Formats: sequence, C-alpha cells, structure tokens
Amino acid sequence: MADESTQSIVIEAPPEEIMAVIADFAAYPEWTNAVKQTEVLSSDADGRAAQVRFILDAGVVKDEYVLAYDWADDGLAVSWTLVKGQMQKAQQGSYRLEPVPEGTKVTYTLAVSLAIPMIGMFKRKAEKMIMDTALKELKRRVEATR
Repeated sequence: MADESTQSIVIEAPPEEIMAVIADFAAYPEWTNAVKQTEVLSSDADGRAAQVRFILDAGVVKDEYVLAYDWADDGLAVSWTLVKGQMQKAQQGSYRLEPVPEGTKVTYTLAVSLAIPMIGMFKRKAEKMIMDTALKELKRRVEATR
C-alpha cells in the first residue's frame, strides 16, 4: 500500500453527532462536492453500512468504487478498504474521533493506490487536497446541523 496521508480538524460537536454524519452515506451528495451518488450495498448486524458504492466526479477525476467499512464499537472510529474500483487499485482510510475541550478532533488518514501511474509528489498533493476538502465539508455539514 502507498504512503498514508493524515490531517486533522476540530469540529464543534460531540463525537456521536460527527459519526452520525459520516455514517449517513445517502446524504453525501448533498454536502460533498465530488460525490454524485452513493448506495449502501450491505449492512452489518448493527445496521451500519458494511459496503458502499460511490460515484465520484471531481472534474478531471471520475471514478466508481466500492468500500468496505469497519466501525469501532466505541463509536470513535471507522475505517475502510477498497473492494473494487475503476481508477483505484487500493484504498485504505479512517476517521478517528477524539473529544477535546473545543469539541471533537477528527483525524482523517488516507492511502490510495491508483490504477494509472502518478508521480508521488502529485499523488500526495492530491491526497492532501482530498482530505482537506473532506474535513472542511464534514465540519461545515456537522456544524450547520447543530
């Protein structure tokens, strides 16, 4: 797997509100610019999404892929791996939530391996841009619903 990138942001909300937004895949097209469609393909015994199909359109990058999710029992983390994709060979990621005095620190970790070759410097820059956008969109969505 490729090198991981990690970024964090503090959101003024408790972890359970943030995790509820992360877990609401049907709403992603409403608040994430690049995600055009989602479909929960299967759920776990607790009713949480186990596999989700995404259709992504970020201008020059268009992809359709399926991710498998693993939800932490304490409600403070979720991780995922790529099941299948068109442009991606592999993807591993996670959100980890940590209560802090200002709300919750959300740490996003992502590693993506593309099916097409890409210079490492450009790939890391793209990952950081994706993560920065995702965290800011998550923060905006959570804080707007409070």
